[in-house]
Amino acid sequence: MAKKRYIIELGTGLDLHGQDYTEAAKRAVRNAISDQCLCGLSEIMELKDPSKMLVDVTIAASEPEKVDSEAVLEVLPFGEKTINVVNGGMSVPGMLVESLGDKTDAIVVVNAAVTVSLDI
Repeated sequence: MAKKRYIIELGTGLDLHGQDYTEAAKRAVRNAISDQCLCGLSEIMELKDPSKMLVDVTIAASEPEKVDSEAVLEVLPFGEKTINVVNGGMSVPGMLVESLGDKTDAIVVVNAAVTVSLDI
């Protein structure tokens, strides 16, 4: 059997206050998958069990060590999941509002690529 890609979706997530890289990464994954209905997996590819699809996530964050990979994968409802967190994304100056949990004025921007594949 060979791993064959079915779809690649891209998303962006932000954390405007609090500088939470995990939350921004979760939002990026939700953004990538929120407009998809993978009916072709069952109707064309005849996948009977959605937990059998292979879901590979790449997260790009300017501080990748601050991303909780397991928490990000919990956003995905199905599949055999893997994640790779790499250096990327960006941080831009915003407003420091301590009452919102800010430690700095940074707005955290994280990108996600979600690839769904089948082993066929």
